[in-house]
Amino acid sequence: MATNIGMMDSGYFVGRNEILNWINNRLQLDLSRIEEAASGAVQCQMLDATYPGVVPMHKVNFDAKSEYDMIQNYKVLQEVFNKLKIDKHIEVNRLVKGRPLDNLEFLQWLKRYCDSVNGGIMNENYNPVERRGKGVKERNPKGSQKHPKSLQTNNMDNPGSDDTIGLDKALGFRQGKKHAAAGRANSSREVQALSEEIAGLKLSVDLLEKERDFYFAKLRDIEVLCQSPELENLPVLSKEGEDQSHDILTGLCVLLMSVAIKMILYAADAKESALAQAEDYLTQFTNAETKAENDA
Repeated sequence: MATNIGMMDSGYFVGRNEILNWINNRLQLDLSRIEEAASGAVQCQMLDATYPGVVPMHKVNFDAKSEYDMIQNYKVLQEVFNKLKIDKHIEVNRLVKGRPLDNLEFLQWLKRYCDSVNGGIMNENYNPVERRGKGVKERNPKGSQKHPKSLQTNNMDNPGSDDTIGLDKALGFRQGKKHAAAGRANSSREVQALSEEIAGLKLSVDLLEKERDFYFAKLRDIEVLCQSPELENLPVLSKEGEDQSHDILTGLCVLLMSVAIKMILYAADAKESALAQAEDYLTQFTNAETKAENDA
């Protein structure tokens, strides 16, 4: 179904305000900017509202701030796409950057797709707040919450409380190490991505510099050609007259210069200059003209 939604479809002409109203009304949110949906959580829940129960909402993180956490949401979205056989490529690298146009285009497609499934009718039995709450509870179970101070006071009267506190400390230390490892992995990914981007920019600059030098060399060759003695020896420049033969020589001179300049401009070899070839061309004509005058 998604393959039938082309770029000229009316869905891609839906405005930003209409998209925001659609999201806020369906999911009971209060978004004011398209970029606020860049984490991928909104897209996941929109599909959950369209296909209730298909999206594992306990894996969706509505508090995602880092690109790493956002990518996890888009992985969930991609899994749902695969499950529903939705043939749509997700430009994750662009979306997580929070670019308004990229996110608007993806949300326009999503609205068009969801409307084609449910006819634009909201499912009254779907509770978006409850579905989001389920995800939060499963990601942050009660057992992992910090103990209140009253619990510490009760542990003083409980003989086995020391073991419990020691176990909690050990678990907390292990969780801290896991979070630190995840943070380092996330930093490594970001460094790698930036390094690849820098390498790409360096390559682009190198190509532009080569292209600049290539055309500058051609301009320099044309300048040298215009200053060469062969050009001064052309008949039109060495003779003066007002008869018809002068007009013919003038036209012939322009033609010769045009051919010689094109030899330089259209030379494909960047390592070897075509200046010598152009000068030889003018020299041959000059020699031929001199010989003809001597024979006459």
